[in-house]
Amino acid sequence: MSEIKTIAVFTSGGDAPGMNAAIRAVVRAGIYYGKKVYGIYRGYDGMIQGEFEELGARSVSHIIQRGGTILKSARSAEFRTKEGRKKAYDNLKKFNIDALIAIGGDGSFRGLNIFDQEYDMPSICIPGTIDNDLPGTDYTIGYDTATNTAVDAIDKIRDTALSHHRLFFIEVMGRDSGQIAINSGLAGGSVAILIPEEKTSIDELVFKLHQTAKSDKKSSLVIIAEGGKSGSAMDIAKQVTEKFSYFDAKVTILGHLQRGGKPTYFDRVLASKFGVAAVEGLLNGVRDVMTGIQGNKIVYNSFDVISKLKPDIDHESYRISKILSI
Repeated sequence: MSEIKTIAVFTSGGDAPGMNAAIRAVVRAGIYYGKKVYGIYRGYDGMIQGEFEELGARSVSHIIQRGGTILKSARSAEFRTKEGRKKAYDNLKKFNIDALIAIGGDGSFRGLNIFDQEYDMPSICIPGTIDNDLPGTDYTIGYDTATNTAVDAIDKIRDTALSHHRLFFIEVMGRDSGQIAINSGLAGGSVAILIPEEKTSIDELVFKLHQTAKSDKKSSLVIIAEGGKSGSAMDIAKQVTEKFSYFDAKVTILGHLQRGGKPTYFDRVLASKFGVAAVEGLLNGVRDVMTGIQGNKIVYNSFDVISKLKPDIDHESYRISKILSI
């Protein structure tokens, strides 16, 4: 534990509700164990530009409830080059930083893995992404909040759908993952859920809508994950309405609405646990890993292991949604 005296924390990639809670946990856990903690602004780009600030316990007061990230985030093309990583390393040495904690997604982790191999810099990653698409952890920071935001929007859309006898196609985020779509669709009572991991044909969807129409259904909601094999919500709506005209059809794309807002209690607690685990892991010689939670227990997964695994979807929720959508 005595070898590491100064830790730096940064956020990278897309922001996620709960990142500030993780920053707070890293800073306060580091100080608790007698270490200096620096924040790096704007991710890897800030590391290259030397945007460092020492953080104290009071520096992270009143941020646990805030969405976004106080350290800002950015994507860095320069860090993908050896020259860029050399600049970043020189800045870290200038501030006597011994170890790094990154909060972000898989792209952030790959960069840090390469950096550790090149410069022998102890590092741990904390999974922060609304997509919940990282293997080795049941949940990522931000997923719970983003899904709750989607459900809240779906509930509001249902009110207007019922008032006007409408069919709504609602597109949620998730990149190549259907996790938000599956669970927001199940919680929101959707008639169908289209995800990237499963191919649903337009004819299958139209047949499903015809079946529900026969049962005198007053409105229908179809939840579509971005990046799906069947196309965007706009594409799917256009194809469906050419074959099915029982409802007045509308499209809503929730977009970046899902990234913002106060993190739920779950994301605040998860982020706090991950932050402390990252600091304690580094101080106990753990490195080149990602923190995770499996079966309500904090675990460490090596980059080598998680890079070979594929994230899985919530098959049980997906199955149940089909049963209940009659």
